[in-house]
Amino acid sequence: MRLDDFIDIEANERAERRRLAKEKSYEILDHVESVADRVERTVSGDSVVGSVSPSIFVGRSNYPEVSTGILSPVGNEGDAGRFVTSGAWYDEDVDLTEVFRRRTSLLNSRRSASVDVADTWEGFVGVGREVAIADRPVDVEIGLDADPTVDFDADGASPPTGPSAPARSASLGENPHVPRAVEKTLEDDDWRAEGAINYLYRRGFDVYEVNTILSAGALGRAENRRLVPTRWSITAVDDTVGGFLRGSLRDAPSVDGVEIHRNEFLGNAYWVILAPGQWEYELVELKAPGSVWNPDPEAGMWLAADREGYEGRTGYVEETAGAYHAARLAALEHLDERGRTAKCLVLRHVSDDYWGPAGVWQVREGVRHAFEGEHATAETLADAVRGVVDYLPASLADLRRKSAMVAGLQTTLDRF
Repeated sequence: MRLDDFIDIEANERAERRRLAKEKSYEILDHVESVADRVERTVSGDSVVGSVSPSIFVGRSNYPEVSTGILSPVGNEGDAGRFVTSGAWYDEDVDLTEVFRRRTSLLNSRRSASVDVADTWEGFVGVGREVAIADRPVDVEIGLDADPTVDFDADGASPPTGPSAPARSASLGENPHVPRAVEKTLEDDDWRAEGAINYLYRRGFDVYEVNTILSAGALGRAENRRLVPTRWSITAVDDTVGGFLRGSLRDAPSVDGVEIHRNEFLGNAYWVILAPGQWEYELVELKAPGSVWNPDPEAGMWLAADREGYEGRTGYVEETAGAYHAARLAALEHLDERGRTAKCLVLRHVSDDYWGPAGVWQVREGVRHAFEGEHATAETLADAVRGVVDYLPASLADLRRKSAMVAGLQTTLDRF
């Protein structure tokens, strides 16, 4: 299929969307305050009674003393599972406002704790760990030390959070159901975290579940088990599973031809180009002026890129951070399903419709679903890049200066 037949670009209405985005951001702040007010009205004495927790949140400030929180959708206990970030949100076709509403509807009941948890399963930290390893939301009772405050936070990697309150205690209202595979990782005191992560993934656990279990300090050798800040655990699991899949494809045959896949989600457009050859990967991000990471409308397009070759990379991902590992995982999952390897170039266009950072889960899902349905083809990787550039707010010269993979095609591209 020709690229111009494959793609259908909507008319540009960015000025109006930017105005609406500003209005939406204020709506979210109003929503967070309304949640805090609802929590205050729900508090019985100094406790939240009969709450249901679907997840936890571990902060990273003051490490190794961190804020560990039990999240609960107070007033929405019967529907607690809908508030857990997962790939199901993509299937529901949630918009960015709904993502923020769900996440900021969760009260973060928090206490400071040491990351060294080892075999701690009592008290507030223990209850949080039980919530994290359970396969469904858990009934809890949380004693609060003060009224909730508006504590809106969105760091771009982990999903946004809403109101928070200091907690004095927590207790379980039921015995959580823990999957047998998770019990197995806990019982083996000598199992390294990397092996346990890949074991759970191969047993059908998605990375969303695994990163919560890792964050609770429930994976790894017993003496090394620590709480892992949520932001770090998300990237760690994407990186670990991605490395496992890359290794499993080391001797796989290559894709036969050049493929161009595309998807849009939450104001982000994803182009994934697969080409014959050994594994090579690069993520290039184009962040529009007025978007969440390039807020100045007069700043011009901002480009960032990171890459790896056949052996992967050992250094820190400097420019694209958690998005790099999330997009790489999605591409490797697709190739693993096909039993093929490929050169892989992912181009992410962040438009000004992306008015608030939802977390890198949307990158993962955006690329995962790019492989659905039909795709375009090209004769060469150079042809594919040249064709896609026509639909990007950057020139071929801009990409060549930023992208190592595109720069490597310079001789071929100069023919055009």
